[in-house]
Amino acid sequence: MSHLLIGEYEHTLDEKKRVSLPKTFRAALGKRVVMTRGLDNCLYIYSHGAWAKVAEKLQSLSIVNEDTRGFNRFMLSGAAEVEVDGVGRILIPDHQKEFAQLKRTVVFTGVSDHVEVWDAAKWKSYKARIEKDADKMAKKLGEIGAL
Repeated sequence: MSHLLIGEYEHTLDEKKRVSLPKTFRAALGKRVVMTRGLDNCLYIYSHGAWAKVAEKLQSLSIVNEDTRGFNRFMLSGAAEVEVDGVGRILIPDHQKEFAQLKRTVVFTGVSDHVEVWDAAKWKSYKARIEKDADKMAKKLGEIGAL
């Protein structure tokens, strides 16, 4: 991974379901990205290189496990290759817009190897919850040696 994707940016969907991808993310992700359903009802955007690594990991999991099959279907069937246009906008496919319940204002968040796209109201609510629980989460991560 060449760029660590970080930060939070708010943008507005236009009437054609296009939204400007933040400039800092555009540089790291490239002209064609892969967007898919993510966890917590947001969308994930990956560069082609990062997506290839995710897809490879998913394909390496055993298909005999029902959870593995379900998660592969969730991530892979929901994916779409999306082009970043000349002015830096992306078109969000209808099925993804519906999944993430995106309204007019969306928030892009950088999360290491991918970008998440959230409905602004949902992000505000989720962020308030995780900020309140950050100390508890850190303690749990410390107990398992992750921090």
